[in-house]
Amino acid sequence: MRSRYSAFVKRDEPYLLRTWHPRTRPAQVVFDPGMRWTGLEILETGDGTAFHTTGTVTFRASYRGGFLRERSRFERVDGAWVYVDGDIDEGGQG
Repeated sequence: MRSRYSAFVKRDEPYLLRTWHPRTRPAQVVFDPGMRWTGLEILETGDGTAFHTTGTVTFRASYRGGFLRERSRFERVDGAWVYVDGDIDEGGQG
């Protein structure tokens, strides 16, 4: 999760696409040119250990003027964890 956040900060589309589940991966990642990410806080994790094939991460990513909160779902594909999808609560203040 932290590496994907860093990839969004750096606008590293190839990395994001490589770490996205093939079933849900978009053709491209569109970045908002005005977005300035300012921090990441992991709020909760579920499963996702070496004994699991799925896991969740709830996080809060701050940006200038607000934050995005998401509960992300991940699956293990060929031994690597990849992002599947998530439930988003965007635009909060603070």
